[in-house]
Amino acid sequence: MVKDTDISLGDLADNALLVLFANGSKPAAMELTRRLGPKVFRHAYYRLQNKSDAEDIAQEAFLRLWKIAPDWKQDQAQVSTWLYRVIDNLSIDRLRARRPSFSLDDLISDPVDPAPSADQSMLDQSRARALHTALAALPEKQAQAVRLRHLDNLNNPEIAQIMGLSVEAVESLTARGKRALQAQLHGQKTALGYENDTA
Repeated sequence: MVKDTDISLGDLADNALLVLFANGSKPAAMELTRRLGPKVFRHAYYRLQNKSDAEDIAQEAFLRLWKIAPDWKQDQAQVSTWLYRVIDNLSIDRLRARRPSFSLDDLISDPVDPAPSADQSMLDQSRARALHTALAALPEKQAQAVRLRHLDNLNNPEIAQIMGLSVEAVESLTARGKRALQAQLHGQKTALGYENDTA
């Protein structure tokens, strides 16, 4: 049996790390969390638009993963795909329970890197707000497909598995969503600093 001390954990697939954790390896769990934690948080944040809620949901998703680890079958799914589905379900529950009133700050509180100039930071925030507003105006499935493809950088088969759709349906949703976003944001190119962008 392969032990986590025999090989570099960074070289192992996510599923193998989960199996090692199920067999008692805490370093395997730490590596899996390091690897997938930022992606899981980002996915939760795009779903909920609230940092605190996203942190809670991401933590809950990992707790559920650790709980099911002993029963994990390596050929059933990718760990990241399983986590994304849990995040989606937990986010839906959180959104249903959330009060209808919310702060505008919750919608635009994307952390900003302090390194850019103040002007660049303001422009980046304006772009993020415009993107979030445009995404919110899309039908939910289109918005989810676009977020997973272009913000989380997942491929179409992974998205299809997360959303429970065919790859062709994902391709269609993503293409329609991208066209709708371009149409919504086209009139804001100058205001958002894209006046020289020919795309």
